[in-house]
Amino acid sequence: MKTYSTTSPSLSFEMSEAVMHGQAPDGGLFMPISIPQLSADQIQSFRRSSFNEIAFQISKEFFSPELPEKDLRQLIDQAYNFDAPIKTVAENLHFLELFHGPTLAFKDFGARFMAQVMSYYLRQTNKKLNILVATSGDTGGAVASAFHQLPNINVVILYPSGKVSKIQELQLTTWGDNIKALEIEGTFDDCQKFVKSAFLDLEFKNSHQLTSANSINISRLIPQSFYYFYTWSRLEQKKNCFIVPSGNLGNISAGVIAKKMGLPIDQLIIASNANRVVPDYFETGIFQPQPSIATISNAMDVGNPSNLIRLKNIFSDNLATLKESISAVSFNDQETAEAIKKVYQEFHYLICPHTAVGYLAAQQIDPKIQKVVLATAHPNKFADVLENILGFKLPSVTQLEQLTKRPAKAQFVPNDYQKIKSQIIAVL
Repeated sequence: MKTYSTTSPSLSFEMSEAVMHGQAPDGGLFMPISIPQLSADQIQSFRRSSFNEIAFQISKEFFSPELPEKDLRQLIDQAYNFDAPIKTVAENLHFLELFHGPTLAFKDFGARFMAQVMSYYLRQTNKKLNILVATSGDTGGAVASAFHQLPNINVVILYPSGKVSKIQELQLTTWGDNIKALEIEGTFDDCQKFVKSAFLDLEFKNSHQLTSANSINISRLIPQSFYYFYTWSRLEQKKNCFIVPSGNLGNISAGVIAKKMGLPIDQLIIASNANRVVPDYFETGIFQPQPSIATISNAMDVGNPSNLIRLKNIFSDNLATLKESISAVSFNDQETAEAIKKVYQEFHYLICPHTAVGYLAAQQIDPKIQKVVLATAHPNKFADVLENILGFKLPSVTQLEQLTKRPAKAQFVPNDYQKIKSQIIAVL
């Protein structure tokens, strides 16, 4: 399938070009030339299919025939050897546990698929690639894990100093080999701004074969639609609502793509923390980026979400039409902490701060509607926060305990484009 740039729709690119470039040369984001439509019978057949089979059926609509189906099946099986279980805690209230991958966060679904696709395309060309990724917490760890020791690929992770959890920082800084971490003086928005600027710096981008692994890369966006189809296939056929804790809006964009492909999603909700630029946009019709505010749901601390342009593009920049499919709400840290306590007291179920924001949004929905809250990260990734709120120590998780035994390495860099650029060149 061909793709186009959201900035210049007349520009056309093969899917492989979109994957390997990350961002269009004009600064736009890549979108499929058309969103493929699945028949009702095909979607119903997913009720008898495994997660990997559903992933294959959806991805081939975007990547075949450029990526042969036999190879596509293989890379999906290499990417996904973990589940996405649904935890039902009450009638019509479900948590979709997206944290059973290697880094215990939903970003594993996109990062591992993207790593396999990029690696496949590189094997066809025998080229090398340098990946820049900005992270507010979970993206960098998922990308590091997915790309670790893959041949002909280097990864440089930019993360905001002092604004990720201890566990998240270990997941960014303890890999070594082809994974480098830069601790940036500033916020996630500063890290993201640098990555965008680097791609517009064509001399720098081209001379160092730079691409992106953030959700601006379409090969990270498409696989996030897989679990919407999978979840729907395991639930009752009645009115439903998917609630999506949101920062950079990649996850909700994937849900919209799934709906556009024919998945019967009745309602999608963007659940934001105190960084409420998106809910404000929904209320006023004016999008005004803001410096991000530090919260306990730090992976959602985004003041200028990249994927809003994709949502606007899908809905032809018509806010009224957008709001027919999506609503947006926000909650502060105090409300989030109370939600963590309430869910544990009522259901004896632990949720991370991001999932708690989603739960709060679900509480505003008609109890007769089937609600799915995307549980985006394992609660132990935010053990310090939860232990402070709940007053007891969380059970240890071997996967995370092992991180503390590995040496961490990161280079601190001031918030200056030229200094960050120089440091990237130094570590490549």
